[in-house]
Formats: sequence, C-alpha cells, structure tokens
Amino acid sequence: MTDEGFQLSAHDVRHQEFHRTLRGYDPVQVDDFKERIAQELDRLWRERGQLNDRLQHMIEQLKVFRDRERAMNDALIAAQQLRADVQAQADKEGDIILQRARAQADQILLEARAEAVRALEDARGEEQRIHYANDAVRRQFLAYVTSYRRLLERELAELEAISATDSRPTASVDAEVAFRRSG
Repeated sequence: MTDEGFQLSAHDVRHQEFHRTLRGYDPVQVDDFKERIAQELDRLWRERGQLNDRLQHMIEQLKVFRDRERAMNDALIAAQQLRADVQAQADKEGDIILQRARAQADQILLEARAEAVRALEDARGEEQRIHYANDAVRRQFLAYVTSYRRLLERELAELEAISATDSRPTASVDAEVAFRRSG
C-alpha cells in the first residue's frame, strides 16, 4: 500500500471481498469497519479535491499577484526613469535659460557701455562746442570792445580837433569829452 501508483477508493473498500476462514474476523464488524473506512476515504477524497481546488485557486492568485508585482516593478522603474529624464530635461532647460540670461546680460552691458561711450562723446562734443562758442563770443566781445574803443578814439580826436579850432572855453570841451567817454 505504499506504492505511489496505488490509490484506494471508497468503492474499492466497499467491494473488497475477503476469504472466509474458520477463525476469521466477525463479518459484521469487518463490514462496519469497511464502511467507516470507505466513508473516511470519501471524506479524504473530497477534502483532497477541495484542497486541490484551493491550491489551484491560490496558484492562480499567486500568478496574478506576481504579474501585478512585475507590473508594479515595471511601473516603478518606468517612473524612476521618467523622473530621471524629467530631471535631466529640467537641468538642460535650466542651463539653456541661464546661458540665455547671461548672454542677454552681456548684451545689455555691451549696449550700456556703448550708450555710455556715446553719451561721453556727446558730452565731450557739447563741451567742445561750448568752448568754441565761448571763444567766439570772447573774440566777438574783444572785437566789439576794440571797435568801440576806435569809435571813442575817433570821437575824441574829433573833439580835440574841434576844441583846437573852436574858441569855446576848454572846460566845456573837457566836459563833453568826459561825457562821451562815459557813454
């Protein structure tokens, strides 16, 4: 009965016949025992079937759980890869933005320097223009003063000529000369 190929069923137990011998076992007890063994075998076979069904169900559940675990691991790996890709992309974009900002700042500084140079050149030009204008006004003023002096000298010469030919008293001529000089 230890043979793996041997399987005892309740039917086999119920229909097993034994040879009768003179001092054998009580047939009623043997039949009763056979019935109990058959019932136990029926119960064990049902339990074995139920356990096999449960085992199959658990094997299927285990397969489903393993598939879910594999899917979750794949999703986790994909999420980690996506996070790494997004981080790398964000780093690239940050570097690009930083480069653009630096280039823009350099351009703004370059334009500001150029504007400062232009303003400085304009200020120097304006200073030079004012200097030339000041020189021109000074020359014009000196020309005016020189011209006025000549006019006064001519007037004085005329007065002196008049006073030499005129019989008027010298005091009145001197007063007129002083009047013309002050004027």
